[in-house]
Amino acid sequence: MLAMTGNVRHNESSIRHTPYDGSHPPFRIGLQPLDLRNWIEVDDRLDFYLSEKERLWALHPGKTFVAEPDTVAVQTEILDLIAAHVARRFPDIYRRDADRMFVNGRTVDLAADEPALLTAARLVPEDLLVMRRDETGWRLVAGSLSFPTGWSLTEKFGRPMEQIHGPVPGFGEGTRNAAMINRIFDSLQVAQPVWRMNWSIYSNDALYQGDHHAEHVRRMEAGLAAFLRVEYQTLRKLPVSCDILFTVRIHIDPIALLERHPDCGHICSEFIRLLQAMDREQLEYKGMIGQRDLLISRLQAMSGSNHTRGTVS
Repeated sequence: MLAMTGNVRHNESSIRHTPYDGSHPPFRIGLQPLDLRNWIEVDDRLDFYLSEKERLWALHPGKTFVAEPDTVAVQTEILDLIAAHVARRFPDIYRRDADRMFVNGRTVDLAADEPALLTAARLVPEDLLVMRRDETGWRLVAGSLSFPTGWSLTEKFGRPMEQIHGPVPGFGEGTRNAAMINRIFDSLQVAQPVWRMNWSIYSNDALYQGDHHAEHVRRMEAGLAAFLRVEYQTLRKLPVSCDILFTVRIHIDPIALLERHPDCGHICSEFIRLLQAMDREQLEYKGMIGQRDLLISRLQAMSGSNHTRGTVS
């Protein structure tokens, strides 16, 4: 059963986001203005995502939620903001009655005796993370993270942005990207939220991926399934607290689904270019040392292209 395995029910007809088509090169900040109509992404997988969150909370209670004591007010601010947004944006799915929200047949108590950020996470498929500015920089002060992509919420909790991004090539302390991110956070306006996307390759479609070293990719062999994992991320400065809410929506699609995409040739061609441009450190971070050529061959076969493969020894 899907709800027990944590595997995503795939939409066999379409892929929602294709950031590997050259539009979102890896290891770039790449922020764009966000239309608030696209802030929260709700689709026919909503029920599965919400059920999977509850399963993972029970399975990993100490790893999926953290909060500093003085974040009660901002958590409530986020819950109020999300509850109002989804009821207005998706009236066919969300219906509010006082302190109850009805979501596709399930009921969420908006006044439940639990952290408000956790209640907010019961409403949407996104993970929710709160960043706050102090003398050390922008720190992670609260978060509901059910679907990590190779990182640990408890390890990053309380740390400033430079340390959070420390393992990412080109984003650690003292780098130009680290300084730029801090400037972006400092200048982010309430009236202009932003979004970006990230992507990775996995050998399974589990939403919970806490493996830091991407062993799941290193074990991938020719002929086995491969999945495209996309993170749709938004940053929104909150009007009352002035903290920043970072949302992450995970989309997972079988790579074979690219063959049905009307722009398959273009997407595969640009995907190959991105893979060829990645250096050893970047490939290591993505868990793709020894796997890049395999993936390029597969993309070539799908698109019929004749790109020359590069080899990282």
